[in-house]
Amino acid sequence: MRNRQRGSNLGLLLLASQVFQLGIDNIPPVTLATLGLNVYLFLFPVKPLLLTCVSVQQAYWHGDWYRLLLSPFHHADDWHLYFNMVSLLWKGIKLERRLGGAWFAYLLSVFSLLTGVVYLLLEAGLTELTDDPSFSMQCAVGFSGVLFGLKVVNNHYNPGGVNYIMGLPVANRYSCWVELVLIHIMNPGTSFVGHLSGILVGLLYTSGPLRKLMMTCAGYSGYGRSPPPENSSNYRQNPYNSSTSYREHNNSNYNSTSAPPQHTYTAGLSEEEQYDAAIRASLQDQGGSRQTRPSYGFNLSSDPPLEEMRRRRLQRFDR
Repeated sequence: MRNRQRGSNLGLLLLASQVFQLGIDNIPPVTLATLGLNVYLFLFPVKPLLLTCVSVQQAYWHGDWYRLLLSPFHHADDWHLYFNMVSLLWKGIKLERRLGGAWFAYLLSVFSLLTGVVYLLLEAGLTELTDDPSFSMQCAVGFSGVLFGLKVVNNHYNPGGVNYIMGLPVANRYSCWVELVLIHIMNPGTSFVGHLSGILVGLLYTSGPLRKLMMTCAGYSGYGRSPPPENSSNYRQNPYNSSTSYREHNNSNYNSTSAPPQHTYTAGLSEEEQYDAAIRASLQDQGGSRQTRPSYGFNLSSDPPLEEMRRRRLQRFDR
């Protein structure tokens, strides 16, 4: 951990240039507010940097848990801030538009706190396994752990894509792991465990447990809208989600939450019912009189008996 380097603040100037080139109006509000908070705390820190970084020694041994809230939003220098905020812009614009501002703000809050907790658990575990107290004294600061978690979530919602890392194509599902190793090799001063903590938090969310817990907490507190379904990358709302006359006829056997989407033409009917519907449609076309196809949900009580329909079809072929 090193003291903040003050200088020309070229990183801040480049960040401002990136924001204005992108256009403030094109940045969703939660992403813009998070970027503004990080910049503000860089220019006007709550405490000196060595008093905001998080470690097992300071948070657990000395009971300074307040560091869990401060450490993600403070940065070592302007270049550290620049790279993290440019990454936040790219990920935040995508995820906030997809999840909605309320849920994205909720996600950032949980990830910011939980990444620090996982970091402490990993460092404490390494201390016990290696019997080396230096792991408990390593102090981490910055938003990059949260960004690694957001990257896992973004890759989850965009499966099958390719990310180019140093000119090499890497599948999205593996890109966060490749970046984790490369960043540590190219810049050994970065916190490997801090970045790993973000990936693990992201995996907890995408695999289900953390997401379900967040939805439960949001439901009890009336927080706001929940995120889209897990398969939202290919999600298309089923037009037959609303209650219909057909569901009323089959209420005892129909499960609206687990039934797969039905094709528009079949309208959720069984094969036998589709066959009967086709017979009725052919009878309605008899004699050149053209009628519109009945809407979803047939009135079964007004149709002629099946034997009568079969007799009429045979008459058509005998003519």
